[in-house]
Amino acid sequence: AALRNDGKPIRVPVSCTEEDIQSLGMTCSAEMPCPVYLELSGIAAGISRITLAGNFHTESTALSSLVLTSEDNGATWTEPHPRVRQGSLDQMQFFDLNNGWISGQVLAAIPRDPFFLITDDGGKTWKHRPVFAEAHFGFIDKFLFTSPKQGKVLVDRANSSQGGRFA
Repeated sequence: AALRNDGKPIRVPVSCTEEDIQSLGMTCSAEMPCPVYLELSGIAAGISRITLAGNFHTESTALSSLVLTSEDNGATWTEPHPRVRQGSLDQMQFFDLNNGWISGQVLAAIPRDPFFLITDDGGKTWKHRPVFAEAHFGFIDKFLFTSPKQGKVLVDRANSSQGGRFA
C-alpha cells in the first residue's frame, strides 16, 4: 500500500514478530514496547522520482532495511524492494536516471554478508546481489561505478578472521 504525504510526518509501518524479539535478544513486550527508529542514510532524485534508503532499528539492534520510492515528487511513497531482516543500507549511487546501487550489510554482532540492491529501471524495482557467494564478515566501505556494468568496491573485513580491506 502506498504511503500518502498529507503534509504531516509520514508514519512507515513496522512491527517486530515474536521470532524477531527472541532471535535478536530484545526485551520488548506488548506491555513495554521498544522504541523503533527510522534512520535514512541515502537519497537520490531523478526527474520526478525520489528514492530513500535506510533502516529501522532500536537502541541496540537493526531490525530491517527500507527502500522508499516516490514517482510523484513525494506525494505518495511505495517500497519497491522487500525489507532485508537485520539489514542496514548505507550508500547510494545512480550512474544515470536508470542504473543505481545501494550498498548494505546484515548487522549482527559484527557486520556480515555485504550486498548491493541494484536497479536498471530508475528505482522502480531492485535486485538483491550479495558481494560474496558464501557468508562473510565485513561491510562495503566505499564503492564507485563508472558505468552501468563496471565499478570498484572496497570491502572492510578488519573485524573478521580474514582481516584487512579488499578491493
